[in-house]
Amino acid sequence: MDELTIFGVPGSLRQNAYSTSLLEAARELAPKDARIEIGDIRGFPVFNQDDENDAPAPVRKFQEAARAADAILFALNEHNYGLSAAEKNAIDWGSRPYGQSAWDGKPAGLMSASVGMLGGARAQYELRQSMVFLNMFPINRPEVIVTFAPQKFDAHGRLTDETARKMITGHLSELVRFTRVLKHSH
Repeated sequence: MDELTIFGVPGSLRQNAYSTSLLEAARELAPKDARIEIGDIRGFPVFNQDDENDAPAPVRKFQEAARAADAILFALNEHNYGLSAAEKNAIDWGSRPYGQSAWDGKPAGLMSASVGMLGGARAQYELRQSMVFLNMFPINRPEVIVTFAPQKFDAHGRLTDETARKMITGHLSELVRFTRVLKHSH
């Protein structure tokens, strides 16, 4: 079977962010027939439609990697009950120029972690709403919502919680399965 490429989109610019640690855990737990590439959203200017046809090099590299991927894996941080500004900005850049969206028709996984008891669920809901316009196909179950994150990652950012690791493993298996179904239907 061909190896699938899953492009991971981090939810934060912060070094040692939980969203980046989730993507590192996903890379470790990925099925044998899938590989996870983690994108870099640092250094992106705030999206301005005037600049969409002349995006800076880091944005173009991000867009090209997302377009080339078989599936997308979003790792979310929740800020003020929604997506972080950095992740929303990356999603906006990925959707442009109009008619050339890197997200169009892509299957997608969603993972989130936060310090609170809702684990980023509201940010996931917000992104799911945007995915309707972006024409993306999110995996519904199993959900990956890591609550009380400081207790589930070690000092080096490694996800140590076995329940969360099992959720990620199941989510990735479903993302790979669904991606193959979509690829074969075209």
